[in-house]
Amino acid sequence: MHPSTSAARSVGLNKVYGAGETRVVALDNVSVEFRHGEFAAIMGPSGSGKSTLMYCMAGLDSVSSGSAAIGETEITTLKEAQLTRLRRDRIGFVFQAFNLLPTLTALENITLPLDIAGREPDQEWLAKVVAAVGLGERLEHRPSQLSGGQQQRVAVARALATRPEIIFADEPTGNLDSRSGAEILTFLRNSVRELGQTVVMVTHDPVAAGYADRVVFLADGRVVDELTAPTADAVLDRMRRFEAKGRTS
Repeated sequence: MHPSTSAARSVGLNKVYGAGETRVVALDNVSVEFRHGEFAAIMGPSGSGKSTLMYCMAGLDSVSSGSAAIGETEITTLKEAQLTRLRRDRIGFVFQAFNLLPTLTALENITLPLDIAGREPDQEWLAKVVAAVGLGERLEHRPSQLSGGQQQRVAVARALATRPEIIFADEPTGNLDSRSGAEILTFLRNSVRELGQTVVMVTHDPVAAGYADRVVFLADGRVVDELTAPTADAVLDRMRRFEAKGRTS
């Protein structure tokens, strides 16, 4: 199905903001790979560059040097129109803010990316996604009639509706209580295991990271460690170590 096992990768990725005294190195020579069918988390202290890495790898932000690819497609050389098409057709996004249109029903919000692309929904896939997020009874409701957890489930279903190659999620549980957060994380994990999706999630929450197959740790714009088959306790322990090192260095 895929020519390679790599869903997204970066090689020697650098991102610098400003110049002179205001120069900030957000990413410092980052090389990382996320594989097809993997649920990966990116973690690190505040300001470590985790969201910047996700935005650069997803083509939402430009890079200063180095390269990023989605599958076999090198994205750092694409023109804006090509990038827009790639993001629309091959990538799903979930953000901390639900970004739903208030005038549309849950179902209309879910199929919006397909409508914009002029594509008919694959009804069988759509039914599977709706069932997986448990929104069958809520499809005609508008966002104002849904709880925060339900709104985020609509946002996740919208990201999945186009059957993207990869989903990038930036703090997807940041606005949710722990129960709703657990529902979203379970769903993201199941979408990887049962629907064959690939998910890369930025989070600061060790509990959220514990749902992933692998955690990549960033500090000061560099990849400093990774953890396979993580638990919340192991992630927390690793984070404490980085923070202690940061204070003593």
